Amino acid sequence: MTANGRPGPSGPGSPGPTGPAVQLTVAWVAAAVSGVVLSGDRAHAFTGVSIDTRTLKAGELYVAIRGERFDGADFADAAIVGGAAGVIVPRGRGQGLRYAQDRPEAGRAANVSGERAGSPAQPVVIEVDDTTAALQALAHAVRIESGTKVVAITGSAGKTTTKEITAEFLAARYRVIRNQGNFNNHIGLPLSLIELTARPEIAVVELGMSRAGEISTLVRVAEPDVRVWTNVGEAHLGFFASLDATADAKAEILEGADAATVLVANADDERIAARLGRFAGRTVTFGIERDADVRAAGIVDRGIDGMSARVSTPKGDLEITTPLVGHANLANLLAATAVAVLFDGVTIVDDSYNANPTATLRALDVLAAARRAPRRVAVLGEMLELGDRTAEFHEDIGRAAARAGVDLLIAVGGSAAAALAAAAVGAGLPPANVRHFATSDDAADAAAVEIRSGDLVLVKGSRGVRTDRIVDRLKAEFA
Repeated sequence: MTANGRPGPSGPGSPGPTGPAVQLTVAWVAAAVSGVVLSGDRAHAFTGVSIDTRTLKAGELYVAIRGERFDGADFADAAIVGGAAGVIVPRGRGQGLRYAQDRPEAGRAANVSGERAGSPAQPVVIEVDDTTAALQALAHAVRIESGTKVVAITGSAGKTTTKEITAEFLAARYRVIRNQGNFNNHIGLPLSLIELTARPEIAVVELGMSRAGEISTLVRVAEPDVRVWTNVGEAHLGFFASLDATADAKAEILEGADAATVLVANADDERIAARLGRFAGRTVTFGIERDADVRAAGIVDRGIDGMSARVSTPKGDLEITTPLVGHANLANLLAATAVAVLFDGVTIVDDSYNANPTATLRALDVLAAARRAPRRVAVLGEMLELGDRTAEFHEDIGRAAARAGVDLLIAVGGSAAAALAAAAVGAGLPPANVRHFATSDDAADAAAVEIRSGDLVLVKGSRGVRTDRIVDRLKAEFA
C-alpha cells in the first residue's frame, strides 16, 4: 500500500481516526484470531505481518498459509530463523517447531545472532484452526480498531482504474492508502487491511473474484463504508454460466450494509440496476446514458488525447478533461467523482412525510444498528392523530431513542414532542444531547448549526409537522 495526501475536512463516516498506531500485541492478535499462545511474551508487539519467508522482515508475525502447492507451516522454522517475532500455525504444528524452543540456540545453529530488531528471545507460537481464516480475522480486527473509513470497489472491468482515480481524488484532502497490484483476493485484501494499523483516514481497496462467495468473504473482512459497483461484463464468463450469474456473484458487494453504508452504482448497467433493491443502505448513482446523481454530458472525444465532459453532481456542475480514452474510462472517472463528492456531507434518512409509533420505533432500530456512523442524529417530529394515548406513545419513542444511543435528539412539535424529549432524558440520554423546538423552522435553524459533516441523520415526522423543511435546510447546508 502507499500513503499520500494530508488531513482534511470530515466526510461520510467522518474520516480522521486519531491516536497512536494499532499495536499488534501477542495477546491482542491471539484474541482476534481465536488462537492459543504456546510460547512467547503476550505483551510483545509485532512490527507487521507476512506470509512469505522471502520478504519477511525482522520482528514481523509470520502467518503460515496453506496454498495449492505449498504449506506455509513447513516454512515456520525458516521464518523464525529469518527474524520472525512469531508464527501462526495450524493446531498441532506448533509443538514440533525446532527453532521456537530457544531463540539463542536457534541463532547459533543457523549462524544468526538472535539480536534482530523487534524479535524477542523466545519466539511467539500461536496455533489456530485455520490460518487463512485467522489472517482474515486479524485484518478485520485491525480494520475496526483503526477507525479508518473503507471504500471497496468491485466490477468486471475498471476496478483498478477506478481505485487509482478515487484514491487520487481523496488524497487531495485526506490521508489515503490503497491496495496495490493484485492484492484484492482472500489473502491479498487482508494483508492490505492490516496496514491500517497506521490509522489512515481512508482506505481505497478493490475486491476481486473468480467464483461465487468470494466477494461475500471480502465484504465481511473489509466491512466497507462505501461500496462501488462499476459494471457487469464478460471478464468472468470462464467461471460463470452467464452474465446474470456473474451479476449475482458481484451483488455480494451489497451484503452486510446498514443505514450508514453507501453504494455507488452504475446507472447505465441494467444488471446492476435490477439488483439495487436489496441494498440496505443509501445508493448514489453515476452514468452517461441514463439519469444519475453524477452524470456526464456534453462529451467531447479527443481521440488519443482523451476526452472532456460536463459532469453534474449533487454539489454542482464541473468541467473535466482526462487523458483516459473511451466511455468505459469516463464511467470509471464518474464513479470516482461520486465517491469524492460523498466525503463532504451528511447522510440523511428522509422519512419526513409520515410517522406512527411502530414505524418510528423501526426507524430508530435502523439508526441503532448503524454502528459505523460517527454520530447518529434523530430528528423526530410529533406524531399526529394518536388520540388519548398521544403522550404515552411519544414517551415510548423518547425511551427508544435513548436505548438506540443517539448522539443528538431533536424533537419537533407541541406538548407531545416535549414529552418525547423529557422521556429520553429520563431514560438516560444526556440533557445536553436533547433539544425540543415548537416548529420545524426553529428546528431547522438549530440542526444546521449542530449537525456535522459525516453525521447520519434520521428525519421522521407526520406531514403536518413539516419536518421536510428540516431536510431541505440540511440539504442546502451540506450541498
